[in-house]
Amino acid sequence: MKCTNNPRRVMAAALFTAITLSALPVGAQTADPAKPMAFRSAMDKLGRDMQAVTGAISGEDWALVAELVPKIAHHDEPPAEELKAIHGWLGSHGGKFHRLDEQTHKAAVAMGNAAKRGNGKAVISAFEKVQQSCLACHQSFRKSFVEHFYAKR
Repeated sequence: MKCTNNPRRVMAAALFTAITLSALPVGAQTADPAKPMAFRSAMDKLGRDMQAVTGAISGEDWALVAELVPKIAHHDEPPAEELKAIHGWLGSHGGKFHRLDEQTHKAAVAMGNAAKRGNGKAVISAFEKVQQSCLACHQSFRKSFVEHFYAKR
């Protein structure tokens, strides 16, 4: 099958996803080791969904990309009590966090729309924007989040 997209870009995206997911704090625990934070579960699910999208892009399965996008664009939210704790921790950085989440949402929606049109180049371009907003959020918040909610316990 002839690949109409730049295979190097698809492979770079797949590699980036694998590297990003491998950096997740695997052993992090909350005060109750049997019960990790719901936010962590949501991020883990997002990671799996992003991996699935990467595979679908590699196979040029635009229908599958379109099917997976709502899971990314409308990801799970933690329960109210946990969300309140996260907002308290974010403090004045809450706006930046929410802007990055909104960028992720908009890029994921664009990716889904491109997938529905079968426009592989636009899918990959939107996927790149999703990855960039995820990376920006992780680089801005992940280390201090893990230190605050997990390392001190």
